[in-house]
Amino acid sequence: MAPRNLTENNEFLLMGFSEESELQPLIYGLFLSMYLITVFGNLLIILAVSSDSHLHTPMYFFLSNLSFVDICFTSTTIPKMLWNIQTQNKVITYEGCIIQMYFFLLFSGLDVFLLTVMAYDRYVAICHPLHYMAIMNPQLCGLLVLVSWIIGVLHSLLESLMVLQLSFCTVLEIPHFFCELNQMIQLASSDTFLNNVVMYSGAVLLAGSSLMCILYSYSKIVSSIYEISSAQGKYKALSTCASHLSVVSLFYCTGLGVYLSSISIHSLHSNARASVMYTVVTPMLNPFIYSLRNKDLKRGLKMSFGKLSIKGPIFLGLKKYP
Repeated sequence: MAPRNLTENNEFLLMGFSEESELQPLIYGLFLSMYLITVFGNLLIILAVSSDSHLHTPMYFFLSNLSFVDICFTSTTIPKMLWNIQTQNKVITYEGCIIQMYFFLLFSGLDVFLLTVMAYDRYVAICHPLHYMAIMNPQLCGLLVLVSWIIGVLHSLLESLMVLQLSFCTVLEIPHFFCELNQMIQLASSDTFLNNVVMYSGAVLLAGSSLMCILYSYSKIVSSIYEISSAQGKYKALSTCASHLSVVSLFYCTGLGVYLSSISIHSLHSNARASVMYTVVTPMLNPFIYSLRNKDLKRGLKMSFGKLSIKGPIFLGLKKYP
């Protein structure tokens, strides 16, 4: 069958996790619960940071931005999946698929960049504590977040424009619960060599370089902690990094697991099931990881519930340092 552009047939079918009708209510309830937990959990982090002036520091500024991105990250995929199950309609338009893919790439990239920036923040705090306030000033923090957004927008725009150049056959079933870039490229009937080069190059340059920066930061942190003489000082330094290190490990390990499962398992729905770990589970667990044993966040949550209204922008909570 000759390939044709989707201007003639402008619909995809998102096949989801399973085609068994008796499992759909269970899948719907499970993902609705996880989505609500993700949204409310991350919103609480944002409210806590914005409500407590003691949390207007670089670390919590980056954390509140990460929480905002995580809400957007899950909102690009889960609501559409829930709507499809509710209406028993798997269709997504070509335009809708491209838009969903663009925002998924944008927010997943922002997750990577913000985790890298947070690793740098911990490096400065532990390795250069006397100069921390001077180095991590509000201007630099804002610039780091802005650069992360610019790189994320440009990367996702490039990948989306590359997909727009592809042609597709009439069989347009995506064995996934959202329009993933790799699945879109595999569906194409035209030459995808350049798309694959751009996709894998982007993954290596962005995710790989970010991981190298994180590993370098933590190698310096470990060296600095090793030089601390007191056990209490070592424990205090490690405790400031434990939450971030847990989130980084969870994000990268689940992402690597998805990649390995996609090349080793040939089931139509296996990649979709594996993707749940980093698209849904990781953003859901982030608020629990960061708030666990964190007295500052708990105090901020109490203050946010004690106020009738919150003044000012929610996630731009970096005013001045206490």
